[in-house]
Amino acid sequence: MKESTFKKKRKRLVFRTAMLVVMAGLVVFAVFSSLKGDDAVIAKGEDAPNFQLNKFKNDETVTLKGLEGKGVMLNFWATYCEPCKDEMPYMNELYSKYKEQGVEILAVNLDATDIVVEKFLKEYEITFPVLRDKQGQVMDLYNIGPIPTSIFINPEGEIVEQVQGALTLSKLEGYLQQITPE
Repeated sequence: MKESTFKKKRKRLVFRTAMLVVMAGLVVFAVFSSLKGDDAVIAKGEDAPNFQLNKFKNDETVTLKGLEGKGVMLNFWATYCEPCKDEMPYMNELYSKYKEQGVEILAVNLDATDIVVEKFLKEYEITFPVLRDKQGQVMDLYNIGPIPTSIFINPEGEIVEQVQGALTLSKLEGYLQQITPE
């Protein structure tokens, strides 16, 4: 009788050990996979990756390459984002002034439904270009986490700053001045 109890305990021990080894392997795999993804992080001083998106209203295509020589602000946002709503009026207020100076403000929308976005644009009287990123390809390309996030790109195509969270009017203007062509 003792021998069969010993065999059962041994089988349980072997099974539990095998499960621990498998789980440890999965943890190691997850750690290495996440470290590999860190290469894609967009950082200050790096060249901004090119993208292609359509404008919300008229489906005109916009590429970063097409804005070469201009300062570019990419603002990632969605209608359900309360801090996004706070900073939109500031972007609207500064848009025409900085457009004349060679800076383009582009709002990259992450909403899935056009009706909600249309209502938002009308309510806030948005004058700057709003681009569609329904599948999140540019969001992924720029490794955007929380929204709003703004990327400021100088006329040479380098990332000057990445700011997470809503911008105040004075902070926004300071960043726009940094990317204004001379």
